[in-house]
Amino acid sequence: MSMLTPPGMGGQYRITGDKYPRMRPPRRRGRLAFAVLASVAALGLIGWGTLQLIDVFTGGGEKDAAAGTKADCRTRAQTAAVLALPRPGDITVNVYNATPRGGLAKDTAAELKKRGFRIGHVGNATKEFDKKVKGTGVLLGPASALNSSLPVLATQLAGAERRTDAAHKGADVDLVIGDGFKNLTARTDADRALTTLAKAGQTPAAPEKTRC
Repeated sequence: MSMLTPPGMGGQYRITGDKYPRMRPPRRRGRLAFAVLASVAALGLIGWGTLQLIDVFTGGGEKDAAAGTKADCRTRAQTAAVLALPRPGDITVNVYNATPRGGLAKDTAAELKKRGFRIGHVGNATKEFDKKVKGTGVLLGPASALNSSLPVLATQLAGAERRTDAAHKGADVDLVIGDGFKNLTARTDADRALTTLAKAGQTPAAPEKTRC
């Protein structure tokens, strides 16, 4: 029996040679893999935190805030543009009579002036409209007046047709009185119509001033 064989051990447990057998437990690969993954995750969190600190100290948050402020400013400016219908006192109206009845243009212009509108030319309609307007009247202006001056003037004459003309010069608008005209809309009703415009988000007031 070899000198390396402990007493009482023989047969199949007999150990031969001059070295002791290695008795350490097998490697636990699962724990090792978990430890590696945990280390990688920890390093990732540390890197992300470092980037956040860099943004704070280099003003990254200020850039985002500035961008947000500019966007809000544009929104307020667009809202102000929507609310920028002119006041009656900012609108110059030319009044023309396209009917055979005399004095309509003069009387209508005088009433519009009482309601705050500026009055331009007053007289008979041109050949284009003379005795050719069957309704209450035609409101005519440049393309820019379609959603500004014309809606405000239309509150004074219910049923009037609105038209734009690319060749129309200046910002003035024309009121051409037609055969169906009797009177301007009653002032109380006209004022109510202006209020309706305000409730629709198109108040005839000065545009809001924004600081950006």
